[in-house]
Amino acid sequence: MKTFSPLQLAALIDHTLLKADATVADIEKVCAEAREHKFHSVCVNGSRVAEAWHFLDGSDVKVASVVGFPLGAMSSDAKRFETEAAIDDGAHEIDVVLNVGRLKDGDDKYVLRELRDVVEAADERTVKVILETCLLTDEQKIRACHLVVESGAHFVKTSTGFNTGGATIADVKLMRATVGPKFGVKASGGIRDTQTALAMIAAGATRLGTSASVAIVKGIAEQQSTAY
Repeated sequence: MKTFSPLQLAALIDHTLLKADATVADIEKVCAEAREHKFHSVCVNGSRVAEAWHFLDGSDVKVASVVGFPLGAMSSDAKRFETEAAIDDGAHEIDVVLNVGRLKDGDDKYVLRELRDVVEAADERTVKVILETCLLTDEQKIRACHLVVESGAHFVKTSTGFNTGGATIADVKLMRATVGPKFGVKASGGIRDTQTALAMIAAGATRLGTSASVAIVKGIAEQQSTAY
């Protein structure tokens, strides 16, 4: 397994706060943590994007906004508008939930058109598509991955963290095998410790979504301090 410094691992993490009761003080706190540890981004709900952008102004930490969260079942127009609003408020990246029901219907045209709309609205910014893998068969996960690649998005992502399961090693490996070596794979949902984070990266993840980011990078530092 590849070794990482705390900074190298932090650069792969979207420090996430998506709780419904998150306050502006909570947003300020996660942004301060992201500045301190140099996480890749802070991932928040759309109504908090402008605040996160303000708290991160002058840093290299990006702002990511979820769209269609957490169900993915709203209209395509709503997802497109939500993407546009997030970009207007300063979002650098979009994490959009795929329409799982439409995928299960076999309505690939609908799913692809919707994803292309979001990618277009994101205006060349990074788009990560949440598959909610715990609700899908392997065949459906593979089909979803192909649609995401075809849509022009940049990442497939395992989970919202708000359903019956989160990221698994098996799902990350399957997604990586399906999208190939260069496409983004984000593992999220249930990643709460350093060992799990490193296992997801070893399985093929190139980004991690977690609210336990600080504990994870501190765990790397502790491992390295005890190794000498």
